[in-house]
Amino acid sequence: MPASWCGLTGLKTTIGRVSTYGILPLAPTLDTPGPMARSVIDAVPLYNAMQGPDPLDPRTRGIPPDDPMPMLERGLRGLPLARMPEAERSGVDAEVLAAYDTSLEALAGLGAEIVTVRLPRRFADFTDLTGRIIGAEGYFLVGDLVDNPALPIDDAVRPRIGSGRGVSARDYLRALGERDQAKQEFAAALGNVDALLTPTTQTAAIPLDKVDQASTPAHFTRFVNALELCALALPNGFTTTGLPLSLQIVCRGYDEATALRIGWAYQQATDWHERRPPGIA
Repeated sequence: MPASWCGLTGLKTTIGRVSTYGILPLAPTLDTPGPMARSVIDAVPLYNAMQGPDPLDPRTRGIPPDDPMPMLERGLRGLPLARMPEAERSGVDAEVLAAYDTSLEALAGLGAEIVTVRLPRRFADFTDLTGRIIGAEGYFLVGDLVDNPALPIDDAVRPRIGSGRGVSARDYLRALGERDQAKQEFAAALGNVDALLTPTTQTAAIPLDKVDQASTPAHFTRFVNALELCALALPNGFTTTGLPLSLQIVCRGYDEATALRIGWAYQQATDWHERRPPGIA
């Protein structure tokens, strides 16, 4: 979401690809660091420097580094890429959808095969599921902070973490089981494609005074975290008022190289990543 709303290229890595040691944790089964840069070609060396096993983070063990550079320029000829289901277009701003459709046309023009798949669940199904996991894990880790009224915790953050106070062990384990089931379902549904393409956010950035702290704008991104996939956000246009728009390329877990390959090809054919919003030097 930061990459989407700031006109940047952002890589969401798979769990264990990049060490989280030293980062204030929120939800260890979901937390994944990754680089944000102006372009794919800038993000790749950052990603290579960040990834790799870390003895201080057990999740990185057994996951060898995977340099995307050797396959970056292989092109997209014949690569099957899935568009999001028609039902998922509901609730998405018209300008976001227009930029998304244009991006699909550009990728098809580069030789990719744009296909339709049937997904086993709606993206919205993962809002509550991921929220339960975040609440339980977040409260376990930093509950002492939000429960201390003397600490200067943001008024919107405190109740968000505090929601985990009422999540029982049974509810938490049920959420993990549901997530495992969803992972199997999506793996089967996307087994014949190399990536799923969606907008990164439903809208462009919104004014601070319009933010609804009781909801989340992570409609298109939460399922990526929940299913332990990886994804790349790319600038793909601007609204009529000059706000950046973004395309999300979702790939299988630990297949960051393919996401970056698709993103590199797209940025070779477009210049959205080189443009700046009005008034930005």
